[in-house]
Amino acid sequence: MSSQPTTRRALLLGSLAASAALVLSACGSSGGSAASASAGDARPSHLAASSAYQGTALQRTFAKPDVTLTDTSGKPYDLAKATAGKAVLLYFGYTHCPDVCPTTMGDIAVAVSKLPKADQQKIAVVFVSTDPARDTPSEMRSWLDSFNPAFVGLTGDINTIIAAAKSVGVFVAAPVKGQEPVHGAQVLAFLPTDDKAHVLYTSGTPSSVFRHDLPLLVKGVAS
Repeated sequence: MSSQPTTRRALLLGSLAASAALVLSACGSSGGSAASASAGDARPSHLAASSAYQGTALQRTFAKPDVTLTDTSGKPYDLAKATAGKAVLLYFGYTHCPDVCPTTMGDIAVAVSKLPKADQQKIAVVFVSTDPARDTPSEMRSWLDSFNPAFVGLTGDINTIIAAAKSVGVFVAAPVKGQEPVHGAQVLAFLPTDDKAHVLYTSGTPSSVFRHDLPLLVKGVAS
C-alpha cells in the first residue's frame, strides 16, 4: 500500500511541472486508488526548494471559483465574496465517500483545532459536494459538524460545480448511477492577501503537514 501513494504523488508532480494542471484521483471503495491510502501511511507533499510550505507550491496560481452555490442553511453562498480576505482550504468531495473525503476533512479538522482561536476565525474550510443529489444541505451539515461546525458545506447544480472545479484545475464528473462519484482528491489553499491558490495538498497528506502550513496561510506567507 505505501508504494501506491508515493507513485501517484510522483505522477501528480510531474504533470504539474509539465502543464500546471492538477492530476486527479477518485474516491472509491475498491481500494485501487490513491484514496485508499491512509493518512498515517502518507508522507508530506513535495516541498519546493524555495517554499516555506510542506504542501506543494504551485507554479501557477488559481483564482477562487466565481460561483454562487447553496450553503448548509439553504442560503446562496458567493464563494469568492464570502471568503475574501481569508485563508481558504477548498475541497471537492461527497459525504458518502468511504475513504479519502472523511480522512482529509478529519486531518484538516485536527490541524485547525491546534490554531489559536483568533487564527481559526481567519480561515475558511470549504467542502463542495460532488454528489449534490444525495448531499442535501442538512445531511452535509450533520456530516461536517462531526469534524468542525465552522466548516462550510456547499451544494448546487452538478454542472455548476463541475465548472467551478474546472476553473481551478480540478476534475469532477457527473455521478453515474451505481458508481462512486469521481472527483479530484486534492485540497487547494488560497492566501488571504490575493485570494489565489498558491499551495496544493495531495490525497493522503497527514495532519502534521496542514498543522505546519496553516499558520503560514493565515499570515499570507507567499509560497
